Amino acid sequence: MSNKINLGRYTHYKGGEYEVLGEVVHSETLAPMVLYKALYDSPDFPANTLWVRPKSMFLETVMIEGEKRPRFTFKKSKE
Repeated sequence: MSNKINLGRYTHYKGGEYEVLGEVVHSETLAPMVLYKALYDSPDFPANTLWVRPKSMFLETVMIEGEKRPRFTFKKSKE
């Protein structure tokens, strides 16, 4: 698995669409993090809410109904 994070649109395994804005560093632990924003409205958070997640968690696979899947999948651009 590559450790490179592409900037652009991703789909979460639960179906939400997000845009990765960049990689950032935690100010206290220096842990690599991924900064991204939601591209949809939800009952709890409006569209464009910013999120940060540890890079290792962003890149990990999760077990869904007995099948391993990436937590986030990069959407290829149509350009």
